[in-house]
Amino acid sequence: MSTRSRSAPPLEDDLRLPRPPGAIRRFWSRHPVLADVLLALLALLLTLTPASTFRESGGSPHPAGLPLVVLTVVACGLLLRRRQWPLTVFIASYVLAGAFLFAPTPIGSVLLLFTSYALAVYRSSRDAWLGFGIGIGSLAALAGGLTLTGVIDLSVALNSVVSELMLSLVGTLIGVNVGGRKRYVEAIIDRSRQLLRERDQQGRIAAAAERARIAREMHDIVSHSLTVIVALTEGASATPDVDRARAATAQAAQTARSALREMRSMLGVLRDDSGGDAPLLPADEDLVASAVESARGAGFPVTLRTATTRTASRALPRQVRFAVGRVVQEGLTNAMRHAPAATSIDVSVTVRDRDVRAEVRNDGVVEAPTAGGYGLRGLRERIALVGGTLTAGRVGAGTWQLIAEIPCADDEPDDVLTLDDGPADPAASPGPLPPGGPSSPDSPSPAERP
Repeated sequence: MSTRSRSAPPLEDDLRLPRPPGAIRRFWSRHPVLADVLLALLALLLTLTPASTFRESGGSPHPAGLPLVVLTVVACGLLLRRRQWPLTVFIASYVLAGAFLFAPTPIGSVLLLFTSYALAVYRSSRDAWLGFGIGIGSLAALAGGLTLTGVIDLSVALNSVVSELMLSLVGTLIGVNVGGRKRYVEAIIDRSRQLLRERDQQGRIAAAAERARIAREMHDIVSHSLTVIVALTEGASATPDVDRARAATAQAAQTARSALREMRSMLGVLRDDSGGDAPLLPADEDLVASAVESARGAGFPVTLRTATTRTASRALPRQVRFAVGRVVQEGLTNAMRHAPAATSIDVSVTVRDRDVRAEVRNDGVVEAPTAGGYGLRGLRERIALVGGTLTAGRVGAGTWQLIAEIPCADDEPDDVLTLDDGPADPAASPGPLPPGGPSSPDSPSPAERP
C-alpha cells in the first residue's frame, strides 16, 4: 500500500516524471501567458503594419483601411485565448485573410500560421486538416468570385491565396506533429496514473482480504478453543470431585496446547507468500473429530453421524475438508456458548455425489436470535471461497440449525483427506467428564458442567 501523504498531489510522486528537455522549452511551458502575449504582439506587429499603410492608387487613405486595422487588432488579440478557443481564433484569422482580398495590392499576415498550429495542438489533427481544407477552399472561392466580378485583379487573388495556403499548411503540419506527440505523451501519463491508482486499489483490496482471512482463522482457532477452555475451567471450579476437576484442568491444558499448535501453524503459513487463500492449518488436522471430542470432553451431549451415498467418493479435497471442519467447529462453538443447557447437539456430515452437506443442530437456545457475529460472517466467507452455501437460524422453539452445502470437484485432486466416521454414541468418546445428558445419572448439573 502507498505511504504517500494525503496532502501531496495524487500519484505525482509515484510517477517520477523526467524534466522536459531544453531550458527554453521548460521556460515557456512554465509561463504560458507570457508566451501568448508575446505571440499576439508579434502577430500584431507583422500584420498591422501593412494594414495601416493601406492606400489607394492615388496615395489617399483607402475607405477599408480603418475597418482592416480594427479587424486586425481584434484577430491578433484573440491569440491570447488560442489555447481555450482555438477554433474561434482560427475562424477569425480566415475572416481577416478574406478581408485582405479587397486590397488592391496583396497584403500578407502570419496569423494563419499561429492559428492553424493552435487548432492542431489544442483541438485535434482531424479538426486541423478539416479546418485547413474548408478555410483554403472558402478563401479560394471568395478570391475567385471577386476576380470574376472585377473587384480585384487575378494576380492579387493568386498571391493572396497562395501565401495564405503556405502559411496555413506549414502551421498545420507543425501543429499536427507537435499536437500528436503532446496527446501521445498525455495518454501515456494518464495510463500511468490509472495503473498507479489500480495498483493502490489492488493493494488495499489485497490487504483487506488478508485481514479478513487472518480474522477468520484467528476466530476459528481462538473462539472454539477458548469456549472449550472456559467450559472446562468453570466445570472444574464448580465440581467438588477432585479427580474430575483435575481431569477437566488437564483437558483445558490440552485444548490450549492444541490451539497454540494451530496458531503456530497459521503464523508459519502467513509468512509464506505462496499460501494464497489456502486453509491456514496442517494437512493432517481432523477438525471434525477434534471439535467433537473437545465438546464431548467439556461435557456436552454431542452426536456425530457421517454417511456417504452409494456412488460418492469417500475422499475429499483438502479445502472442502477444512471447510466442513470449520462448519462443525463453529456450530459446536455456538452451541456451547449460547446453549449451555443443551440436551442434544447433533452433528451430521453427508458426502454426496457432487457435494458435502454438514449440519449442526442443537436445542437449549433461550436467547433471542441475532444477526450473527464474526464467526458466522467469517464462515460464510470461507464457504463462499469454495463455492458453497451456508444457512443458519432457528428452526423451532429453542432449536438452532447450521447447514452448509459445499460442492466437490469432479476431478479428485492429488492432495485429499479421508473423512472417517466418528462414533455415533456420545458415551463412546473418551473424556475427563461425562456427557451430561439426561440419561446419565452421574452427570453434573448445568452449573457444574464445564
